[in-house]
This record gives sequence, structure tokens and C-alpha cells, in this order.
Amino acid sequence: MTQTLKLGATGPAVFPIGLGCMGMSDMYGAADDAESVRTIHAAIDAGVSLIDTGDFYGMGHNEMLIARAIEGRRDRVQISVKFGALRAPNGMWSGVDTRPAAVKNFVAYSLKRLRIEAIDVYRPARLDPNVPIEETVGAIADLVKQGYVKHIGLSEVGAETIRRAHAVHPIIDVQLEYAVATRGPEDKIFPVLHELGISATLYGVYSRGLLTGSKPNGASDYRKYLPRFTGERGAHNASAIDALRAFAEARSLTSAQVLVGWVLAKEPGFLPILGARKVSQLTDALRALERPLTGDDVTELERLFPAGSVLGDRYATEQMKHLDSER
Repeated sequence: MTQTLKLGATGPAVFPIGLGCMGMSDMYGAADDAESVRTIHAAIDAGVSLIDTGDFYGMGHNEMLIARAIEGRRDRVQISVKFGALRAPNGMWSGVDTRPAAVKNFVAYSLKRLRIEAIDVYRPARLDPNVPIEETVGAIADLVKQGYVKHIGLSEVGAETIRRAHAVHPIIDVQLEYAVATRGPEDKIFPVLHELGISATLYGVYSRGLLTGSKPNGASDYRKYLPRFTGERGAHNASAIDALRAFAEARSLTSAQVLVGWVLAKEPGFLPILGARKVSQLTDALRALERPLTGDDVTELERLFPAGSVLGDRYATEQMKHLDSER
């Protein structure tokens, strides 16, 4: 019997692990389109049903890649799309726009690139400081009524914003970074989600590869600018890789399986999103479902990695300023 969990009170039932596709188009250096499509196919064949993207990943490339991969498989997947981030022709970030008119413009282009009639979960990627969240959610609610969007989500927002948005229209999930090295949502955000019956889709489970030993690769890999990967903090954090590997090997697991298993054990009603770019990475991580961590495992892992033991913010300073979830 296939395992599933429900996104929020009104959302779909999905496989308990999702696939994040950002790295197939952007941010982590060059990717192979053919391997990316094979990875998406492998995920769907394994039962993975939530595929997460953003219209700004590769400036539309990611959505067009997903369109290729889900052709003939659309009825087996739920597509989650983030919107609102603005980029220049050189790829640089230039702000966020979630005005109602912009929302309707963004969704039109996403529907065309994805070659679908409706987006399953649509969400602003960041809180726009110039637009009340009620206006943005109200605009997406209009798209729900018109049949272009099925469900509404949020991303990287704090407890107050979640309450305000949910009062306008049911929110089925909030996308947040969460990992053994990134524990911030536990204090204020998760309690509100549980209270309101809202799910979470959790990315950054591997801390962008920091804990699995992945290193920045080439000029287009943005991790070389992130505090956790650079300077003295990067050198300190490198020691965590060996500690995690030893923990995993003692249990006949891989580091990736431990990191996924920890999230599943901590928040079994929430959905970890794996940023796999290769079939081998996906296959390895999905085995975490077959070997869940015990309560003792979780306790021991948190003893090795207490909150704050991995040094550095998860984004560069300027980016951290735009995270409502950090306020």
C-alpha cells in the first residue's frame, strides 16, 4: 500500500517525499537535461507525486523541462510553483513582485511553459514588503475560482503572515527550509501550522549538500557565496560531514538517508522535498522510507548536531533580510 500524507485540510494526498527541481536548471552549476528528465521519470515511477519548481528557476527553463518530463504522466503528479522573484537578463536578482496584476501575469506564463491547464499549488516565493499578503492571496484565490490554480501555498513566511493569509483563503502548506542544521521553524512557525491544520513542504534537507559533502562546483554555483560554505565557518562546518557519515555508517545508512529520515521522524505530517539532480541521488534518498530512524537515533543525532552547531546563516546577509520567516 502506497504511503501518502495530506497537504493541509483541503489539499491533495501526496507521496511522503517530494522532488525539488531547482538544481536541474539553476544555482548549483551545470546540469544535464536528459539526466534531469530521467530523474523526474524515476521519481514518478517510484510514486513521488509532488514536483516543486519556481517560474524563475533558469528563467523559465525549469518549467519547460518539467513539461517535457510529465508529458503523458500529468495525472500522476501535483505541480507546485513559486512565483514573484524578479531577475535580470544576466541572471541577477532584482526584487519581488506579488501585486495582483503581476500574479495573474506570472500564472499565465507558467501555465504556458508547463503546458498544463491548472497549477496544483501556487505560492509567492517571498513576502513582498510593498504588497499586503491579503492582496496577493486574494489574487490567487481569484485564480482558484477561475480554475487556473487548485490550491494556495506560501513560502518562507512567519507566523503572523501565515495567520493573515489563511484568513483570506485556506493555505494548504508553507514551504520552509528545515534540516538538522536549520531548526528555526520549530519555535514559532511549526506550532502555528499545527494549530491551523496547515502542512509544510520542507526544502534544504541536506543543507544544500553541506552535510553530504557536496562542494560548490563552478562559477554558477551560488553556494560559494553562502556563509556556511565559506571562510572559517565553512572550515568549521566541514567537520560535521565526517561526524554524520560515521553516524550513518554505524546504522548501515547513507548520510542522505539519515538527513531525510530525521525530518520524517521529527515532523511526520510534513513533506521533505529532495533536490535530487540524478537518478542515483533520488534512489538513495527514497530508501529512507524503508529504514526510518528510531527515537534513540533522533536523540543521538541531535546530540551530535545541537541547534546552532552548524555555523553561518543559510543565505547571504542581503537575502536574509528578505525572509519574513526569520523575523
